[in-house]
Amino acid sequence: MIRKKIALIVIVVSAAIVSTGIIGSQFINPQNSSTKLQIVAGENFWGSLISQLGGSKVQVLSIVSDPNADPHEYESSAADAQAIANANLIIVNGVGYDDWALHLISASNTPNQTVLNVQDLVGVPSGSNPHLWYSPRYVNETVHQMYLDLISIDTVDAVYYKQQYANLNASLGVYNERINQIKQQFNGTEVASTESIFVFLANATGLDLVSPPEFMEAVAEGTDPSPQSIIEFQNQLESGNVSVLVFNEQTITPITQQMKVIATQYHVTVVGVTETIQPPNLSFQEWMGAEVVALQNALNSKGLG
Repeated sequence: MIRKKIALIVIVVSAAIVSTGIIGSQFINPQNSSTKLQIVAGENFWGSLISQLGGSKVQVLSIVSDPNADPHEYESSAADAQAIANANLIIVNGVGYDDWALHLISASNTPNQTVLNVQDLVGVPSGSNPHLWYSPRYVNETVHQMYLDLISIDTVDAVYYKQQYANLNASLGVYNERINQIKQQFNGTEVASTESIFVFLANATGLDLVSPPEFMEAVAEGTDPSPQSIIEFQNQLESGNVSVLVFNEQTITPITQQMKVIATQYHVTVVGVTETIQPPNLSFQEWMGAEVVALQNALNSKGLG
């Protein structure tokens, strides 16, 4: 069903290009500093970062941002296809998370267009954990590449982008420092997660993520975890060894809800996280920083430090 929808969009975009010359007439000249660069981000977490880097010189469209939807299940529209066809710079996550965007980029075949694929940038193989924005290291690498892409596309405003890059790095420094604090204070503490979204952040904070990988990956992929992994997870939550359960609020299923109830019954503190920036008007570092603060507070509440 999804493939048919993508094919239909490709046909619509192709027809628009032939009949109206949409790319030739609307593609922005990046060297004209009075014209904003048109940037499309597959998801609002990458969109927030590039928007902060580009400032007044860019216009950013973040496609996936609905707080009530599972981003893994997003289906693109003709409007998305047109925005991608007209963009100077496109940022995609990769790792199967936004294949719909890669299909549209291929279909539009816009000349002189820059595409930043985060998966390719950080060297993650296909089939890996797609939640790259939960890795502080990957975020820092991506921000650096965003900066390089901006000054490559728009050399006229290179000095402006350099200052924006410095400002963003300073702001992200607060978030990175809090992650280091958690690692110093709670390294090796056992925690659990309903989904693989937390794996990268658990590694960065030095926490011991014990929940069954098969369970987390199944939930992320929208399939049912095996009975064995469910039992193992339940036993972990009931053991008294797990301090915190990280709960993905955008991939809620009866099984994850069940684990949340068990965690509460056995005095495991539940920390909610989301896949996309919530609320959408926050910056990346405000959103992610608040989640890290909630995690730190939950660990502190256990008296483990």
